[in-house]
Amino acid sequence: MSSRFAYETVMFDVDGTLIDSNAAHAESWVQALREAGVPASVAQIRPLIGMGGDKLLPLVAHVDEHSARGKAVTHRKKDVFAALLPGLRPTPGARALVDFLKHQGVQLIIATSADEREMTALLKQEGLDDLFDLRTSKDDGANSKPDPDIVRAALARANARPESTV
Repeated sequence: MSSRFAYETVMFDVDGTLIDSNAAHAESWVQALREAGVPASVAQIRPLIGMGGDKLLPLVAHVDEHSARGKAVTHRKKDVFAALLPGLRPTPGARALVDFLKHQGVQLIIATSADEREMTALLKQEGLDDLFDLRTSKDDGANSKPDPDIVRAALARANARPESTV
């Protein structure tokens, strides 16, 4: 058996993968939605974390992200999340895994539904910002996750082949 890693490129999400932040995102959405008069619970929102706010808001609040109300809820969610950011921690083993892959010569890239500012803040807070030269965010795709636009943008940015990427 060869000791060479089977993939040339490894694509990472940030939230819930590199950083244990899904609960904080769910709590932030719940608080912002409730303040806007939309009943929501962490149990309802938590399974939706990972999809972009452009999909979450219409699903939960029947509000378009670009409407005045949608913009207000999204802005408030970002403020609440920013306040929780200092309490977040890397997912156990994330740094060791990324260090191992770098040592193996594997190309690393981030593909996240977070915007560029939030992604950078999360990575910097957790001391992971030095590990990824290649990054894509919600700003790099027309549609957020679970649509494949951000993943496709990451593959293109990394000049990676899907069959050699995990």
